[in-house]
Amino acid sequence: MSKPNYSKETTALLFVDPYNDFLSEGGKIWDRIKPVAEEVRLIQNLKAIDAAVRGAGIRVFIAPHRRWEPGDYEDWAHPNPTQVAIMHRHSFARGEWGGDWHPDFAPKPGDVVAKEHWGQSGFANTDLDQQLRQRGITHLIVVGLLANTCIESTARYGMELGYHVTLVRDATAALTHEMMHAAHELNGPTYAHAILTTAELLATLPNAPVSDEATL
Repeated sequence: MSKPNYSKETTALLFVDPYNDFLSEGGKIWDRIKPVAEEVRLIQNLKAIDAAVRGAGIRVFIAPHRRWEPGDYEDWAHPNPTQVAIMHRHSFARGEWGGDWHPDFAPKPGDVVAKEHWGQSGFANTDLDQQLRQRGITHLIVVGLLANTCIESTARYGMELGYHVTLVRDATAALTHEMMHAAHELNGPTYAHAILTTAELLATLPNAPVSDEATL
């Protein structure tokens, strides 16, 4: 893997799906990822990365999942298993608490929020690529949820489009340890240019403040 060089002019933090349903107590999916999330200190690491990249002058982009609305997927010919689950569970429902941003990761002035993705890739059928390229971004630090679905699909798609892609193994979570292993030990090395821990990432960021939040 190539040695990362995270220039503030060409690097973006790409935060995938920072919704309450994923990241907050009481969220529809939180209880299912909570064991892995707490083991890797997901929330603490996301806070540390968010603060560090902003301190380094790196811009934040958000790739949000489609917020469920009545009628979504019901007459689709080929909804995928996740979309079928969303249809029944009403994950990330528009206008409801679960589909709102986690309060610590809500967009701030200057952040770019891409169009919502319907499947698992933040790039497919959205304006994310255009938003990044118009701002001269070449390097993506991809964090958020879930490791083996939207993170993997978004990051892999980014590689196909020519971006330098970094995964952060403890700034994401999944439903099982096996899924985390697949995301970072089996699949990630086939497309990611760097796979780091939060502490390793923070050590590479230019002029980033030192944080005690990150997993050591």
